[in-house]
Amino acid sequence: MTSTSDSKKKDGGFLETAQVIFQALLIALVIRTFLFQPFNIPSGSMKDTLLIGDYLFVSKYSYGYSRFSFPFSPDLFSGRVFGSQPTRGDVVVFKLPRDHDVDYIKRVIGLPGDKIQMIDGWLHINGQPVQRERLSDIEQDDGTGRLVPVKRWRETLPNGVSYTILDMVDNGFYDNTPVYEVPLGHYFMMGDNRDNSADSRVLSQVGYVPFENLIGKAQVIFFSIKEGGAAWQIWNWPWMVRWDRLFTTVN
Repeated sequence: MTSTSDSKKKDGGFLETAQVIFQALLIALVIRTFLFQPFNIPSGSMKDTLLIGDYLFVSKYSYGYSRFSFPFSPDLFSGRVFGSQPTRGDVVVFKLPRDHDVDYIKRVIGLPGDKIQMIDGWLHINGQPVQRERLSDIEQDDGTGRLVPVKRWRETLPNGVSYTILDMVDNGFYDNTPVYEVPLGHYFMMGDNRDNSADSRVLSQVGYVPFENLIGKAQVIFFSIKEGGAAWQIWNWPWMVRWDRLFTTVN
């Protein structure tokens, strides 16, 4: 026979457990909304900087907060609170201007008022070619299982930010473009895998990204698994996890 005191203990234990779970969820929500949000990389548009299967933390506080900082993007206010401008070269997660349900990750190339152009695959900012240095080729699957050489360059922006870009084909579709004039309050984003990136060069798909649409700055890769692997398949981790990428910063 269960005594009254035993029932009270059970009820108290249940309420205490529920309270702990609620507090943990609240803390997780606060961290996700105001500090760090996890994202994973589903495409190769940012190779070699970010690979398919990378999981990273994005700092939500880097550029302040907009309605897109909150779950479900409630239309509570316009613009940004505690706003801080991104730096040229930052790797940024943002809401796609034409579809606010879609998150993109690209590199900030053009600031408000800049003029951006690609000439023979060479990035020009405000009429000047950016500095770049040829690196050794890498081999990459061409989609048929065949490994082909891919050109690599180290590109250095006017503010000194340096990173690696891939040049898969000569005379690619967006290797020669008109001059893009970045509107005030907007940014020009590009992927590091220049011939395999839908970015601000494609005005009908991405175009100029409003400051309000920025979610945060990519900071650190906390997990990475090879293409075709699943993060939940722990038994495959020994040979599927890219151990050398864990807890590396995003540059």
